Amino acid sequence: MDQYVVGGVIKRLREEKKLTQAQLASRLGVSDKAVSKWETGGGYPDITLLEPLARELSVSVIELLAGKNIVNRNLSGNTLRAKLYVCPICGNVIHSLGEAAISCCGVTLPALQAEEPDEAHGIRLEKVENETFVTLDHPMSKDHYISFLAYASPWKLELCKLYPEGSCEARFSFRGGGSLYAYCNKHGLFKVKV
Repeated sequence: MDQYVVGGVIKRLREEKKLTQAQLASRLGVSDKAVSKWETGGGYPDITLLEPLARELSVSVIELLAGKNIVNRNLSGNTLRAKLYVCPICGNVIHSLGEAAISCCGVTLPALQAEEPDEAHGIRLEKVENETFVTLDHPMSKDHYISFLAYASPWKLELCKLYPEGSCEARFSFRGGGSLYAYCNKHGLFKVKV
């Protein structure tokens, strides 16, 4: 069986909190031998103990399971650093402006990695008055479509949700530089500088 909580993570977090195995065990209502087994990989905490264990170690359950702390550093003021996530189950689109542990429908989501558009995902821009009209020649069938278009500048993120059997177009107000994103449900995230 695969480990769902790495023992080294429990040990590191416990030591950061300056707790002994006996102190942590007492707070959780288990023996110090149980904590020792968790930390050495000889056993796993019961699923009912994950929330109390995470709380005692001052992390979220997701951080505990992922094995890394999500630290809220003030590095995220620039939306050009935005990270985008898409739930493969419900299609929910989520963005964060910094490091985050994101889950939806019970699935931990990785941040999407943007690629340069290929011929099948070419993005066209046309200036119309004070906005830019963005289009793609892309199928918009129920099985293969562009899920969203988004524009990130240093101070804002605009997202336009698209739907199967709809049009593959949006209008954005480009001010300054930035990046334009298109997400294909079959081929992933594409990005162009604007």
